[in-house]
This record gives sequence, structure tokens and C-alpha cells, in this order.
Amino acid sequence: MEKYMDEALSAIERAEDLTDRLSVQEMAEQLKYDAPAVERLGISAYNWWSEGLHGVARAGTATMFPQAIGMAAMFDEEAVRKAGEVTSTEARAKYNEYSAHDDRDIYKGLTLWSPNINIFRDPRWGRGQETYGEDPFLTARLGVAYTKGLQGDGKVLRVAACAKHFAVHSGPEATRHEFDAKANMKDMTETYIAAFEALVKEAKVESVMGAYNRVNGEPACANTFLMNKLEEWGFDGHFVSDCWAIRDFHTNHGVTKTAPESAALALKKGCDLNCGNTYLHLLAAYGEKLITDEDLRKSCVKLMRTRIRLGMFDKSTEYDGLDYDIVSCDEHKKFALECSERSMVLLKNNGILPLDGSKYKTIGVIGPNADSVPALEGNYNGKADEYVTFLSGIREAFEGRVIYSEGCHLYKDRCMGLALPDDRLAEAEIIAEHSDIVVLCVGLDATIEGEEGDTGNEFSSGDKNDLRLPESQRKLVKTVMAKGKPVIIVTAAGSAINVEADCDALIHAWYPGQFGGRALANILFGKTSPSGKLPVTFYEDASKLPDFSDYSMKNRTYRYAEGNILYPFGFGLTYSETECSELSYADGKASVKITNTGSRAVEDVVQFYIKGHSENAVPNHSLCGFKRVALDAGESKVVQITLPERAFMAVNEKGEWVKEGSEFTLYAGTSQPDSLSTKLTGKQCTSLKINS
Repeated sequence: MEKYMDEALSAIERAEDLTDRLSVQEMAEQLKYDAPAVERLGISAYNWWSEGLHGVARAGTATMFPQAIGMAAMFDEEAVRKAGEVTSTEARAKYNEYSAHDDRDIYKGLTLWSPNINIFRDPRWGRGQETYGEDPFLTARLGVAYTKGLQGDGKVLRVAACAKHFAVHSGPEATRHEFDAKANMKDMTETYIAAFEALVKEAKVESVMGAYNRVNGEPACANTFLMNKLEEWGFDGHFVSDCWAIRDFHTNHGVTKTAPESAALALKKGCDLNCGNTYLHLLAAYGEKLITDEDLRKSCVKLMRTRIRLGMFDKSTEYDGLDYDIVSCDEHKKFALECSERSMVLLKNNGILPLDGSKYKTIGVIGPNADSVPALEGNYNGKADEYVTFLSGIREAFEGRVIYSEGCHLYKDRCMGLALPDDRLAEAEIIAEHSDIVVLCVGLDATIEGEEGDTGNEFSSGDKNDLRLPESQRKLVKTVMAKGKPVIIVTAAGSAINVEADCDALIHAWYPGQFGGRALANILFGKTSPSGKLPVTFYEDASKLPDFSDYSMKNRTYRYAEGNILYPFGFGLTYSETECSELSYADGKASVKITNTGSRAVEDVVQFYIKGHSENAVPNHSLCGFKRVALDAGESKVVQITLPERAFMAVNEKGEWVKEGSEFTLYAGTSQPDSLSTKLTGKQCTSLKINS
């Protein structure tokens, strides 16, 4: 038996043996994302590019969960881990069948380039929907959970996860190919790379993807500081470039002059795999003596090690028997619905919700996202075998009459090309006039909010110019509100939106997945209590934010914000009242009692925040723990968490975690301890002074 086929040997021993059987040309060819077969060694062709952000993406039918930002709004590590498990199980089942049919196309492999753990530092960034929000602690906890769910804990990896985009990457999309993100060492350590460290150290993430931009002068895919950090953390996987990012070295960043020089720079700095075509020039770089045999071998060994860890050279794996019937099965879809329900955030309710269906004869459902499948999907999505839009979900749940108008185009001034502007506005007025109550479904979708190159409009290459609805929708909201009927506004978006309307209730639904409409209806009619919390700050006015290209954390996110807040990070209402009391801390553990003082069973999220009082502590406070809790009416539970060691540390100007100061304030509640959260919820967090 050849050593690389010997399952008794370590993955690195097998990978080295396999790589040493390859020629220079064969090694170079294996460093491309679309690696060819080497038949004499039993190496199948393999396309490394697959996606699984919130379900298997771009590979046909799969269970589709809420977009990542919606999953973050659940504040639920276990649910996110399980979503990763469902995603990777379906990916394995699909891979087994595709391989049996010799289909080794893009998006059909086992290396899922997820999760995106960049920090959503600016609400205008179109790709923020792919992240777990603005807080590095929440991002780390959910990123670790999803990665563990994806990779599993078996003898071989169920799939290989990827922490992306390393690092300091959160817009602007329009200039990302030439942009130099400048971050000081404090912000770098405290905010931008904290989650990456957690995924490497705790989750043993198999790959890390670089970003398009430069970071403090050097390209992210060939960055000395970032590569040194991975080594410092003990990273034991492979590094992949973002797609065509290495080409930017010579075409946009100007750090090299030719494609062979770019390929050589990336390879020697530690980029093992190229998503793109610049590594087609590796042999030219080799001929110019810009790289050596050992440079090629080092990266090839890492890639072969990943393939071995995935069981690709084993006689069999524990996942070979996964039946295709598991893909989009009833159990998975039921869980997707539960996640959709938990992700939606009730931002306002004057008492109109939950609706008593017997009180209304006719519900008007209006808006461009009312019957929209893209409003359920977000980006980096798969295709579900079943969708329930907001309109169809309300029709399912309501016994009376449901009438509908699109109201307006998502962002254009008319729905029909030959019509005059505002061609659906009169219909929206008519529907409102004939309704007892209106559910107004507005927001965005991935055609106008997302990644540069994927969006198709004037909205800054996928980024937002401001926090307002598109003009067509602002007209619609104003028109419908003027009718004087009770109005519930539902926004589908992957980011903060200011609807600029004094509606009766406001629900932020994110991009809620295939059953978003059923989840919404369950919440509207009280079958389920809303329980999502904002993983990002909703600001009032984008013009008061720092410049989009400024990567300083000053006046950014809830930890540094100085005002201009519409709805705070961590905020979200339920249909009952919960109170936290009896906060205590001892031996590294915090404990608090939460009581449902209302008359309805609910789920709520206990949040722990800590405030340091030293020189380098963040100006406000930081999330340091959270736990989702289910409570019957009148029920109490005690929630205990272990506070991380870094809760009692600060990052100095050198970017070092240091123990600084001995006085801390610990808070516990179902929101932040800020004054606006107190005003919106009508209750204060309980607090405790700690001397460490």
C-alpha cells in the first residue's frame, strides 16, 4: 500500500508522500481552485469553490436558512451550530451523488467557503448581511459554532469550513480592489481579527480566505502581519485567496508589475490556493526563479492534507451512506422555519400585535417584498424546493380576505416599463382603503444590497448610500400611512433601515429563509412570540456616521457610538415581559435569574455586558455572554455563564491584550444597559460591581 493511502498514518505524512510523487507542473496545477485530475495517482479533479453561508449554496436544491445576519439575530450558539450541521450533511449527501455521476463542477465540493466573520462596522456595507453583525464577541461565538457544525467531530471532516475574509474587510465594495484599509493595532486586535483567532484556536477551522483590499499597505492575501498572526495562533489548515484578488496585486494595488510576480508574492507569503487565474502563471514564475520547488511543495502539501482530512483517499468514510433523501427533508425544513421565527426582530409594537384574526375581515398586504422570493433568500443562497413569501404566509394563517398590491418597484420609479412613474401607487391606496389593517412589506434584496459585481443597480456596487428606503418605497410608505389605517411595517433587509414612519408595529425580518412568510404569519397572529435581537446598531442618519472608508472604530458600533441611534444593538421586543434579577459573580461565573412576568410563553435572550474603567477600555461596554431562554408564563430560570478571561482585559495601543484596572461593572438583562434601550423596553439591566 502506498503511504498516502494508508489510513493509519497522519494526514501530514500522507500528504507529504502524495505531494512528493507530483512533478513541478502537477504541483503548480493543484494550487488552482479548479484542480485537474492526476489519474496515475488516483487524484480526482476537484473544484475547491463551494459555498454554504446559510445552507448549501449555488449547487441546486437545499434547505435554506435565514441569511447569516438573521441567524446572528437569534443570539443562539446551539441553533447556529445545528444549522451548520444541516448544511454540511446536505453538502456531503449532494457530493456523494454528484461524485457518483462524475460531476465535479464548481459549488459541488466539500470545501465550503463559509462563514464570513468580518465585522459589520458600517451599516452601508452591502455584504454586511453575510456576517454575524458588528460585535467581535458575538461574531466569534457564532462563527465557532457554525464552523463546528460544518466540520463535525468525526474521524474525517464532514466538510472543510473557511473563515473569511482575513481581514479588516467591510467595504466600500466599489473600491475594494484598490482600497488600503488602515487600522491601528488596538482596533486590529480588539475588533477586526478577534473572531479569526477564535475560529483558528477553538474551532480548528480548516481554511482561511484573504480579502481583496490591502491592510496597512500590504495586500491581504500576501500580508506579513496577517500571515504571522495565523502562525502565532497555530493555524493548521490552508490559506485561499478571495476570487481574482491576486490579480489585483499588479492591476490595481500596484505592488507588483506582472502576473508571475503577483503569483510568486502570494505563494511565498503563504497563500496556498488561488481562487482566480493568477496561479496559471506559477510555472512562469518558477522559470524566472521567483519561486522554488519547496515553495510549491509547501502549499501543495497543505491542500493534499485537507483533501485527506476530508477522506478523499480513504476506502470509505462515515458519511458515504448519507442518502440524498436527507437534502431538504422535512426535519431540516422544520428547523429552518424555527430559525426564521427566532431571527425576526420586533422593533415597535403599540399593542396591535399579536393580531386577533377574528377582529378583521380584510387584511391588505402591500409592497414590493410582499410576494418576493429574493426577499427571502439574501445572497450566497441555495434554491429551496418550497418557498412561503410574506403574502402567502399571511394567506395561510388568516381566515378572512387577503388583498394585495405590489405598490411600487423595489427601487425603480415604475413597475411596468411603458407605464408612467408610480404606476402601482393608486392601487396601493385602493388596497389600503379597502382593508381593515395593512401589512406593508418593504426593504431591499440582494439585487441592490450585496457584493460588488452581484448587484445590478446604481446603489454603489451593492453598498447603500444611506439608511433610507429607496425613493419609490418612501413614496409608498407615505401614501399608505396617509390613509389612516392601522399599519404594520415589515422590512426585509440585511442591514439597518430607517423606515421614517410612525407605524403601529415594525418587524425587521432580515432575509429570513425559505419559510420567511410562514414565520412572519406565526408571529403576526401570535402563534410564536418574536424573540430576535439586533446584532447591529440601527442608526438614524448615515450622514452623521464616520466616513465609509475610515476604519477607525471611533463612533462605530455600540461599543464606541456617541449617539445617532435609532434602535440599539441587542434590542428586540417580545409578546411578554421578562425581568432579570439576583445577578451574582463568583469563580469566573456570572449568574442571573430571569422571570417571565407576563401571561404568554416566550423565548428571550439574556445578555451580559461588562464595562471596564481603565484607560484602554472601550468607551461604552462590551457583550461578554448571552443565552437564549424559553419561559412559560410566570416561570423563572437561572442562567449561568462563564465569563471569558478577556472580559477583564483591555487592548492597548500596541495591540496587546493586557490586564488593566481592577474595577468593572457587570450588567445582565434582555438588552444593552444603555439609556435608549431602557427607554424602549421600559426596564433597566441589573448590575454588579466587580473588583478583580
